[in-house]
Amino acid sequence: MKQILTRSEHCLGCKSCELACAVAHSTSKTLFEAINELKPPQKRVFVESSGGLNFPLQCRQCLDAPCVHACMSGAMQFDLKTGLIQVDELKCVGCMMCVMVCLFGVIAEVSSTHRVAKCDRCQDLDYHPACVSACPTKALEFVEVQEFAHSGRQTLLDQLKGVN
Repeated sequence: MKQILTRSEHCLGCKSCELACAVAHSTSKTLFEAINELKPPQKRVFVESSGGLNFPLQCRQCLDAPCVHACMSGAMQFDLKTGLIQVDELKCVGCMMCVMVCLFGVIAEVSSTHRVAKCDRCQDLDYHPACVSACPTKALEFVEVQEFAHSGRQTLLDQLKGVN
């Protein structure tokens, strides 16, 4: 299964991924119309910065997901078909238990509905994450974990050899 993985050394902190995510989850699917929607679109990726380091975070789709275990209404569900954790907005009661147990702090309250939103890997875009497409430096990649790990090993090898 592909994951959204980050090369933090490439992240500028521009938050293009946040904006693209919000627009992808808006009703209109366009930036200019999304700004004026009655129900403001909710981003599901969060760029955090500290001391010159920028790092985009989104749901890690944990195998033993604390959010699913903590959800008393059954709104947080593991989708066997996709292998992703999805939120059923109709079942969510807004208790925020999932927010409290998320190790990465990437489940957000939707203020207009008092329910939660989390990364769904852009299900409506046929699982082509908008955040990845919007990243100008390619700090975000949507790849198989093994491919990402191999690329990291290759980069390290190139650095050891003095290749830029």
